Amino acid sequence: MFEKRNPKPESNRQQASQDSFTAPATPPANSGRAAVIGPGIKINGDITGDENLIVEGKVTGKINLASHQVDIGQTGQVNADISAKIIKIAGEVRGDLTGTEKVVISRSGNVHGNIVAPRMTLEDGAIFKGSIDMDPGEPEKPVVSKPPVKKVVAKTEEKPKVTTSEKPKQGAAYSLNGG
Repeated sequence: MFEKRNPKPESNRQQASQDSFTAPATPPANSGRAAVIGPGIKINGDITGDENLIVEGKVTGKINLASHQVDIGQTGQVNADISAKIIKIAGEVRGDLTGTEKVVISRSGNVHGNIVAPRMTLEDGAIFKGSIDMDPGEPEKPVVSKPPVKKVVAKTEEKPKVTTSEKPKQGAAYSLNGG
């Protein structure tokens, strides 16, 4: 009436549990999450990558996340040049900032460095020392060359010149002294 089933051998169970924990062969697409450097972390070196970054600790070097966002939190202390799509500063930064979309310095932000970005927000109370270049980066329009303009010169009548080799006409009086 009841049939007895044979359980899977132990080796098959272990294999199944190992398969369920293996990492995928391809890395997952950017999920919109960000890497975080916590307040107790210090990094000396260059940071590059393909995801957003939040810095709450200390970073010395360079940060290059060209197509992503970099946030420097209130406890963040960065001594580095930062290049990213969007840069938001609430902590302290010593270095040049290059944002391809925009740079925002909040009221608690402190930046000493030059900024290059098409859009810039400096909130009331923020500390900033440096220069700002807000060139939108649009390619220059080609200069259309126009055909050269021809100058029109009016011709005037020339007065006859008198030279000493000419013989005076009869009845005409010439003066070489202008008189």
